[in-house]
Amino acid sequence: MLKYILSGFLIYTLVGLGLFVFQRKFTYNRSGKPYKPSEYGLFNVSEQYIRVSKDLKLLSWYCPPRGNKPIIIYFHGNSFDIGERAYRVKEYVDDGYGILLPAYRGFSGNKGTPNETIIYKDSQIMIDWVKKKLSINDERIVLYGESLGTGVAIHLGQNKKYKSIILEAPFTSIVDIAKKMYPIYPVTYLVLDKFDNLSKINNNISPILFIHGKKDEIVPFNMGVELYKKTKIKKFNLYIDEAMHNNLYDYGIAKKIINFIEKI
Repeated sequence: MLKYILSGFLIYTLVGLGLFVFQRKFTYNRSGKPYKPSEYGLFNVSEQYIRVSKDLKLLSWYCPPRGNKPIIIYFHGNSFDIGERAYRVKEYVDDGYGILLPAYRGFSGNKGTPNETIIYKDSQIMIDWVKKKLSINDERIVLYGESLGTGVAIHLGQNKKYKSIILEAPFTSIVDIAKKMYPIYPVTYLVLDKFDNLSKINNNISPILFIHGKKDEIVPFNMGVELYKKTKIKKFNLYIDEAMHNNLYDYGIAKKIINFIEKI
């Protein structure tokens, strides 16, 4: 009997150690380089390599806005290269919105290794780059976060007045997701990159649109609802009954997002 207990404990410990050591490989599903924007029909979008440190520039796709339209800075999720987001941003570009679609370190062929702190730092540099490039202030900028990117948008949106913030499939925290996936481990003490959206959401002072598929198989719908309920500022929601995590754009949400931005 003791032998089985010890074997079970050993397996538990080894699996837990593996999850701890390799957790960033799960959090950041790094990707290869996309094709040129024109290959996706984005003929007005250019590649930009924005310097984030002395030795590193990160690939971003950029299109300036037409007229007085705002610019959307799109922080992507934890998988795929930015070419996979082309069909999404095309709808905004075609409507005259500016777009900056930056790729994190380790994604879309970028060098470097991502972590929570460095993603926040790099993403703030992207915002500052846009403001300088267009000579605009925060109120001409829409922060868009997709899945993991909602953590970036919420963190950088704190105590600043942007045009609005769009949160697609937002989660309460990486710790909460890990608890759901690995309930037998003390993940609260093991997760390195927490992206604690729930503790930060009420530091945001911009209008927020929450978007979530009720059949989301990756970020539970109830997490988005919990964030929405906790938010005390001006907020709106767009819940799609049949949508899952990656197919929200199949339900025409781009047009609804544009309507939201135009009415704010």
